[in-house]
Amino acid sequence: MVSLSRQLAQWVVGLRYDDLPPAVVDRAKGVTLHSLASVLLGSQTSAGQQAIQIITAEESGVSHGATVMVDGTMVTKGGAAFANAEMAMLGGKLDSFRMLTHPGTSILPGAFAAAESAGASGREFLTGVAAGYEVMERLASDFIPTVMSRGFHAGPVFGIFGPAIAAAKMLNLTEDEVNSTIALCVHLAAGNLEGPRVGGRALREGAAVRNAMLAVALAHTGHVGGDTTLEGDAGFYHAYTGNNQGRLTYSFVGDTQTSLDKITTGLGRDWMFLETLYRIYSTAGYNIAHVDVTAQLCTEHDIRYEDVERVEAVVNWLETQYPSPAFPSRREDGEARAGGTKYYTAYGVVQRGFPVLRSQQMGAADDAGDPPEVLDLMHRVTIIPSHDMTLFGPRITVFTKDGKTYTKQSTGREFMWDFEEEARRIRDVIPGLPIPASQFEEIIATCRDLDQHDRADRLTQLTVKQA
Repeated sequence: MVSLSRQLAQWVVGLRYDDLPPAVVDRAKGVTLHSLASVLLGSQTSAGQQAIQIITAEESGVSHGATVMVDGTMVTKGGAAFANAEMAMLGGKLDSFRMLTHPGTSILPGAFAAAESAGASGREFLTGVAAGYEVMERLASDFIPTVMSRGFHAGPVFGIFGPAIAAAKMLNLTEDEVNSTIALCVHLAAGNLEGPRVGGRALREGAAVRNAMLAVALAHTGHVGGDTTLEGDAGFYHAYTGNNQGRLTYSFVGDTQTSLDKITTGLGRDWMFLETLYRIYSTAGYNIAHVDVTAQLCTEHDIRYEDVERVEAVVNWLETQYPSPAFPSRREDGEARAGGTKYYTAYGVVQRGFPVLRSQQMGAADDAGDPPEVLDLMHRVTIIPSHDMTLFGPRITVFTKDGKTYTKQSTGREFMWDFEEEARRIRDVIPGLPIPASQFEEIIATCRDLDQHDRADRLTQLTVKQA
């Protein structure tokens, strides 16, 4: 039997830009733009500035490495990847895969660090990004809730694999080297839930991507990782899920059995990467559809705040107990609060949307405050958990004071749009960016035509503030 890591390595090494379906190329361009917008926003937060200062204080003066975005300092590849990942997370414009992982916060920083050092073209960059997303998401897919239930954070635990694969691809590692890269990621994968439960701050994808760069470097210099580090009796899945037989503690859809064979089934044909969605609002991903789907329902039927008696939302049960039913830090089906799901549902009714630059959950100030109508209506929203609902796919029912009801069922795919829609919606961040609008428009144009560019790291330079 060929091991899982070996099958993945063979596919990664053989993948070419021309093998990518147009939709995959389009999504790779879109997630790149989304991540860059988040880095630009996150660079202005105090924690983002702290990440830059930590890395530049220790690593500035490096002659051959990678650039810290926005700041422009050259540091090591791992250092740049860490700082850029921290800014991407803090900016709040994340992508999401199955609720609890945000691939772009690690994959894109790792990809840019590798692209800069390798002088990768736009096509090489997009191929590496697509490979990184596909491998990471296939490894994570069915196992995310079970990993979370064991006290690990699935985001960084799986988040190490994507940037390592993207970097390995752009650096032209061999099959054996990619196989060892995956194995070394198993050694270096980490992430825990306990600190944030007791007032701490989680160490997330920034640490994962820094370790990913180490894994790639070690593999490239000949460190052999082994062939069954994923599925072996003492391997990754045994360690992080409790067994290597596909038994699940929790599942998004209630099924407690899967198969490790699914990780490579249809590889290169059925692209899991296309399930990646854009978290346009700076809140937990499961809240975003509550804004837009509710807003669409009210627009379609001309329902105003004054007309509404109450609202019900039937949602996937795991969306009500974050981050895991085993260790819930908040319950969304409990008392209404600003920044909770009921709040965002009420916002959809009252405002028909949510400000893209607003970051309620992340603690950013908003001078205008919350509309009193939102704070009133959120107490008349009921959240109903269900094992049958798709992720990010609430069924919204508005009950009006005249005795009528109006329902809209989300598909869960409302935020899986093409590049042009991404460009249209992400432009709302422009007033909050540290660079001029014209410079951000150049970023959009470069992402759109990235496969025509000789060097992908042109995008890194476009984030740097001009003198």
